[in-house]
Amino acid sequence: MRTVTLKRVVVTGLGALTPIGNDVNTFWNNMKAGVSGAGPITKFDTTEFKTKFACEVKGFDVEKYMEKKEARKMDCFTQYAMAAAQEAVQDAGLDSANIDKTKIGVIWASGNGGMLTFEEQIVEFTQANFVPKFNPFFIPKLICDIAAGQIAMKYGFMGINFCTVSACASSTSALVDAFNYIRLGKANAIVAGGSEAPVTRAGIAGFNALKALSTRNEDAAHASRPFDIERDGFVMGEGAGAIILEEYEHAIARGATIYGEMIGGAMTCDAYHLTATHPEGMGARLGMEQALEDAEIATTDVDYINSHTTSTPVGDLSELKAIVAAFGDHVQKLNISATKSMTGHLLGAAGAIEAIACIKATQEDIVPPTINTSVLGEGIPTNLNLTLGKAQQRTVNVAMSNTFGFGGHNAIVIFKKYKA
Repeated sequence: MRTVTLKRVVVTGLGALTPIGNDVNTFWNNMKAGVSGAGPITKFDTTEFKTKFACEVKGFDVEKYMEKKEARKMDCFTQYAMAAAQEAVQDAGLDSANIDKTKIGVIWASGNGGMLTFEEQIVEFTQANFVPKFNPFFIPKLICDIAAGQIAMKYGFMGINFCTVSACASSTSALVDAFNYIRLGKANAIVAGGSEAPVTRAGIAGFNALKALSTRNEDAAHASRPFDIERDGFVMGEGAGAIILEEYEHAIARGATIYGEMIGGAMTCDAYHLTATHPEGMGARLGMEQALEDAEIATTDVDYINSHTTSTPVGDLSELKAIVAAFGDHVQKLNISATKSMTGHLLGAAGAIEAIACIKATQEDIVPPTINTSVLGEGIPTNLNLTLGKAQQRTVNVAMSNTFGFGGHNAIVIFKKYKA
């Protein structure tokens, strides 16, 4: 029987393009400061829409990352992916000619892929009386896996390459997969993350139809209100997050900067409902318990949880029930924060940027805040530290990030402070 010694997996590069910052440092500094990325939608006329605001990426200059002719071959979600991946790859030094690129992979997520591409092409198709004259790049711009391919082609990474699609858990799923491939010795390093560009007419109208989005149009900056009695849905976000996961000895041998260590992850399913989380958080609890087991740590080792919390009446409460059930008495010693209150919900990219927040928290011993919560909603426990209002300094040796998606998908990752 073959025996496998699992390898250590460390973080050697980070990249972010978000509604509160177009690079990791700006994103993290604004998150610590409690800055909201919400504002009126600028991408289309919202006159007929129930929701007229979102957390948009601001000041994105695609020519910083590629030539215009290349950008025209990509949907916005892929452009965002290229931006975040570039920051992470350069940060890690994986663009060096001395790297064995046959052992570097890309696992990239998107819950929706090229929404704007699909929307624009179907509008043209309809306006042309259904004459099928499609743009030859329609399919390559649309499909979810294309971002992984584009990143690999830019840098020549010939290792493992695929896309994870598990709705809002997608990029956390990518991290779990990358972690497992590396610790099994199947890759030296993997660019893992996700991107999303859902601030389109179809994206906003579709989630409005599900009654999932906040309609607090008169006060966008305070619309995402995790745990609050007046929470009325999530705020749409967009952007990308990239994390370079690397085998420890490989990172040490090339003198890479190490930001943290990934020690565990898990994926489960609620098996309950198309869009709603289990009211008692059964799948989420199972995922957290399995992630702790995978990391070989106790509940008492965890200091911080970046919760999935999207500011919905059912979801916020069910996640806290799951956390209380999974962590028992230790729950009162945890810091929990809901950073979507600042970034909005980046759907398939949410997990990647929230994992970056966890990694930075372990580096700097600071927990980013939950903003906009004034009065706790019915059933929300009052004895938990939800990091309300402002960031809190504390020792953060271990941080967990939760993400849950439509279809009952749950993905959880655990990072710890790096020690040689």
